[in-house]
Amino acid sequence: MTIQKLFRAAVAACALFAAAAGSAHAEFFSYVGDSTGKPTWDVDAAFNAPGTVVPYDVFDFHVDADGSYKFLEAARFDSMIILYAGGFDPTRPQEHLVRFNDDILTPNTSGFVTALTAGVQYTFVVTGFNDSEYGLYTVTIGGPGNIIPGPVLAVPEPSAWLMLGVGLAAVGFTQRRKARQA
Repeated sequence: MTIQKLFRAAVAACALFAAAAGSAHAEFFSYVGDSTGKPTWDVDAAFNAPGTVVPYDVFDFHVDADGSYKFLEAARFDSMIILYAGGFDPTRPQEHLVRFNDDILTPNTSGFVTALTAGVQYTFVVTGFNDSEYGLYTVTIGGPGNIIPGPVLAVPEPSAWLMLGVGLAAVGFTQRRKARQA
């Protein structure tokens, strides 16, 4: 499969998601990656697949709205996709597992629909079915909210803001007092 065919598959996936979404407010996110030379794991132990040292690629993301999200991946190899909530540990691949799929339309495509929760860190894994399956891929995710790459940023508690304000006020009071004494 050439890069042009891979791109066309991604565009077709977007069109499919747009038609299936039924809402003018649906958001789409596309990610292009490559599992060549990436870390390996034992897919056989996790999913009864023939591969034992299969390269995989991951990316973390979160969403800003709860709802049903659609995932479609097209690859240049026999691929499988896996979604985790909270992180992926290749030594414990069933832990935090949300969904996985292998071969939705062809051996080179995978996809599923699942509910996501805003503010939860998700890890998306793209891997091959056996040891010789790796390479370029594209993933399209569509749903009611924005797909935000990277980790969920911590928001300070109100008590932390209060302590910061009290600390700044104390520093200001001390500086003002020193200025009056001088």
